[in-house]
Amino acid sequence: MDPVRQMRRMLNGYQVAQSLSVATRLGISDLLADGPRTVEDLARTTGTHAPTLLRLLRALATIGIYQRSGDGRFGLTELGATLRRDAPRSVAGWAELIGRPYYVQAWTALEGSVRTGENAFQHVHGMSVWEYRASRPEEQATFDGAMRAVSGTVAEAVAGAYDFGRFGTVVDVGGGHGTLMAAILARHPEVRGVLFDQPHAVADLVGTDRLRIVGGDFFAGVPEGGDAYLLKAVIHDWPDEESVAILRSCRRAMAPTGTLLLVEQLLDQAPDPAVTAFSDLNMLVSPGGRERELAEYGRLLSAAGFRLVGAVPTGTDVFVIEAAPAAG
Repeated sequence: MDPVRQMRRMLNGYQVAQSLSVATRLGISDLLADGPRTVEDLARTTGTHAPTLLRLLRALATIGIYQRSGDGRFGLTELGATLRRDAPRSVAGWAELIGRPYYVQAWTALEGSVRTGENAFQHVHGMSVWEYRASRPEEQATFDGAMRAVSGTVAEAVAGAYDFGRFGTVVDVGGGHGTLMAAILARHPEVRGVLFDQPHAVADLVGTDRLRIVGGDFFAGVPEGGDAYLLKAVIHDWPDEESVAILRSCRRAMAPTGTLLLVEQLLDQAPDPAVTAFSDLNMLVSPGGRERELAEYGRLLSAAGFRLVGAVPTGTDVFVIEAAPAAG
């Protein structure tokens, strides 16, 4: 491809992302699940302006999200089906999040972050992303949906790549709505789980005879009694000092024979370097954390009283990083 044309496509990527986010919020892929529909029909159902909806669908059809038939109706493609909310590996939640105005606005301050090393979100909004969402329940709900979508794409792979069956009880720290824990319990019927997250995140969840639900603050402490402590996409949200504090909370709760498991991307082993490198920028812009190399995780673990054991690939962008309590 001509390099100028290629560069223009890259520069205009935000237009594609916004269009996908809008289509997802309107539920277009959900509405097309049972077959092609006319623009007029879709507009009535979504409460949109039909001629303008046509412009959106026509643009998304050019990149393979939808397909337009000879009679003018639009149908769903395999790619567009990933935006269905009921798809097995749906990315609808993530599509909704990345189009939210507050999220996009934080990215406008990327240059300031590059110049200063400071968090872009804090600069734009005057508070951390956690404080912002805590005061806006609708944005928190959108974020929670995005996290379920992200977890759903890797949960089965993680549960299958690592031998969780050797543990009696696994404590999922910051486990959200329990997507990964559910995959682990389904694959290993002898394992029991504890799902631990902020009280609002687990308020609507109901435990079972194999799963206990606990609300709390992982900076203050985590439930004791686990054979393994699992943190998926938690440490990358935080700078080093806060990361060590979270890991120390886990260390205090663990027996000397316990195991710590981090599910994270690795910059130096990334199957798709672009995915992980841009995720690193997203951590800089939004929560203020970072993606790391394996050796960097080793240093964090050592500071928190652990020793790095190794990293297990999962066939996705994340690895299971195993650590054990350090001697003495």
